[in-house]
Amino acid sequence: MPTEKEKMLAGEIYYAPDGELAAERIKAKDMTYDFNMLKPSKREERENLLRKILGKAGKNLWVESPFQCDYGYNIEVGDNFYANHNFLVLDPAKVTIGNNVFVGPNVGIYTACHPIDAKERLTFNEWAEPVTIGNDVWIGGSVTILPGVTIGDNVVIGAGSVVTKDIPSNCIAVGNPCKPIKSIS
Repeated sequence: MPTEKEKMLAGEIYYAPDGELAAERIKAKDMTYDFNMLKPSKREERENLLRKILGKAGKNLWVESPFQCDYGYNIEVGDNFYANHNFLVLDPAKVTIGNNVFVGPNVGIYTACHPIDAKERLTFNEWAEPVTIGNDVWIGGSVTILPGVTIGDNVVIGAGSVVTKDIPSNCIAVGNPCKPIKSIS
């Protein structure tokens, strides 16, 4: 019988309040709390702690405070990653971010999914769908990226957009719902 964590990582329906998962969320929240309380001048300490939180991180990593996540180990970022203030990642599923990605302030990436039916929601069962962001992407301020979305390479997501579906490579995309409006090379 698979554990709730194994179900979560497999993209299956799982019981979110499970003891193991709850303990892992608390651990991640404690670590992000410690990260957020470090002075900005403590660059090396901040980066070292961030590397302990994240599942994988390339070179030239910088995340402004505050940063929050559910687990941390499901987040992978490539080289030259920058996230501005109030970066929130709900990561029961994998969040993969490529090289040379810049994230504006107040950006949320969500992988968690909940039942539409109110009675079913009361079971606290949920599932998660991965988010993938390619290389050379700029995500503007106050963007929301929903579960299951893939954003291609060389993309600009305009501020305030809500990304509900995949965005192809080499474009500027904006709006709610976010849609490509211009090709770029």
